[in-house]
Amino acid sequence: MEEVLQQALTGPADERDVTLARMGDILQATAQGLSPRAAAVWAGVPEPVLQTWIEKDPAFAAAFAAARALASAHATCPGKQHTPAMLRAMLVAMSTGATMLDALKLAGFSEYRFRLLSRSSPVLESLLAAARSARPSRRSVYVPGTYRPRRPGRKPPPQGGFRLVRRSTSRAEPEED
Repeated sequence: MEEVLQQALTGPADERDVTLARMGDILQATAQGLSPRAAAVWAGVPEPVLQTWIEKDPAFAAAFAAARALASAHATCPGKQHTPAMLRAMLVAMSTGATMLDALKLAGFSEYRFRLLSRSSPVLESLLAAARSARPSRRSVYVPGTYRPRRPGRKPPPQGGFRLVRRSTSRAEPEED
């Protein structure tokens, strides 16, 4: 939506505008009590990029510290209460490929409390299903057993299937004297 609005006003957005929008998203998520890692997921920014912004941009570092102070002053820390920001961070993480447990950990939910919350809200169950279906599809590639590397200590499978052995039908008869 931001891209469409930007094109309507001045044409395609440049890198500076996109960076400032992502920085604003991180500050918004941090002010709502999310961890830096969850804020990066919220904004769609890799965590190392967020760390670079904090280290190299003093204005952003000061704003980030102020957003964290605002969150702690208003007691919006994950784990103590459930916030919509926690749910959004969890759903965004799941829709980008994270497992349910990783997304819960990222957002600051305990498994038990989230299970209670999801059982009480059918809307949340629908959102979880939508996030799961939005995951990028993993291409499964079948690799035949003959192309797979051997495990150490195991003998290779027999080549050509079965080994045929011919048994002699006649036994040596004892000689008669």
